[in-house]
Amino acid sequence: MSSPEITIATPADRTRVVSSLVAAFSRDPVLRYLFPDEDTYPRSAAAFFGHLFDRRVSKGTIWTIERGASTAIWESPTGDHDSSDEDLAAVLAPDALARVRGYTRTVHAAMPAAPFWYLGVLGTHPDSAGRRWGRAVMAAGLRRAAADGLPAVLETSNPVNLEVYRRAGWQVVGTVTEPLPTWIMRQRPTG
Repeated sequence: MSSPEITIATPADRTRVVSSLVAAFSRDPVLRYLFPDEDTYPRSAAAFFGHLFDRRVSKGTIWTIERGASTAIWESPTGDHDSSDEDLAAVLAPDALARVRGYTRTVHAAMPAAPFWYLGVLGTHPDSAGRRWGRAVMAAGLRRAAADGLPAVLETSNPVNLEVYRRAGWQVVGTVTEPLPTWIMRQRPTG
């Protein structure tokens, strides 16, 4: 079996990336905390993932398989850390926007102070699950972090993901208890 082709996302991939992530995270604890209403989840989650995609696509830090069936959205340590969310404010209900801002503020306050590559989103469309594509797109960002001699950091609120990430070499380095249990994980550069 041949390895899948990993590509860097372009603006043309936006629709597929966003729709895949909306489907992949439909039962994720963080996304359901941020957007608990079943009727508005698809629109709100699409706005959220579209916001993340738009902020990073021009930086070349979004790796995909099949133009978005599996996606890793990374932020470099030298990336633009502009926290502007005016595009979200225009499409999210005020309570959802407040949850996004609060969660982001809390989690980012728990992140290491030293430079690191940040794996903000890792998701695979359910139709492509089980192929280890998530691990493949994650590895592309890890190679980039290692080339820079920097650790990689992520957070997860899904306890099922803890063991998956541990098997991939990640270690828990911190926790956040509110607004929901969240684990901060790090992987040291290798190679």
